[in-house]
Amino acid sequence: MSALTGIRKALNVTAVSALLIGLIGCSNSANNPAPGNLTINVTISNRQVNPVNATLQAKVRQPITVHVTSDAADELHVHSVPDHKFEIAAAPNQTFQFTVDVPGSVEVELHRLDRTIATIQVRP
Repeated sequence: MSALTGIRKALNVTAVSALLIGLIGCSNSANNPAPGNLTINVTISNRQVNPVNATLQAKVRQPITVHVTSDAADELHVHSVPDHKFEIAAAPNQTFQFTVDVPGSVEVELHRLDRTIATIQVRP
């Protein structure tokens, strides 16, 4: 094998390795939320709530959207800075959006059903 062929093979191996490392790095989205909205889909039916006690991650000032379909009226509380409260109607396809200005643990809960939908770990 000539020196030039050896160099080409080494460059090809390096390029393939770099590509694989890049793809593996991009697949780890659980620890790094994608930029843009964090979306939580909530269903309330027969006093049952889904999800319950979810653990999510967001960044300060990242838009957080909660989509709710409910068969009963309730109030959605977001214990953050600033604090948020949203009236939920007995209706499908309701959308509520908020942001959090201070990092920390933020609970999203239903007031009347006394259920925690999610705890969002908000990072700087």
